[in-house]
Amino acid sequence: MADATFSVEAHSLTTARVDVKARNFIFTIDEPPDLGGSDMGPNPVEYILGGLAGCLNVMGHLIAQEMGLTISSMTIHIEGRLDPMSLLGKAPGVRPGFQDIRARYELVTNATSEQLEEWRNTVEARCPVSDNLSNTTPVHITWTTQ
Repeated sequence: MADATFSVEAHSLTTARVDVKARNFIFTIDEPPDLGGSDMGPNPVEYILGGLAGCLNVMGHLIAQEMGLTISSMTIHIEGRLDPMSLLGKAPGVRPGFQDIRARYELVTNATSEQLEEWRNTVEARCPVSDNLSNTTPVHITWTTQ
């Protein structure tokens, strides 16, 4: 199977707000007022956590089906910790991204604890968003001016 390419296009509306188009969908990314935004949508790092939750959900159900497991309810709680002073340029040497991310599932399932361990390991190994957050992915940024 050939590689799949995914893309988005973002249009800046203010210093903190951007509307993003992905396929036929438009969503807003903004910051809360204390970070200069108007709170019209989740901020970029909340979208990262939401993207991880979405991917863990899809992969969780897909792999459960492959394993013959039933998941009748799934809730995923995710939190990430970062130092906001680093992104403001006030903490030199501190990474501006998440220091760590923690995800916790609440499941209603027929799986045994052994099956759940195999399921969790497989979900983690195959989730592309988790992979991108756990491993270095080259990012190439260019620009043009008008």
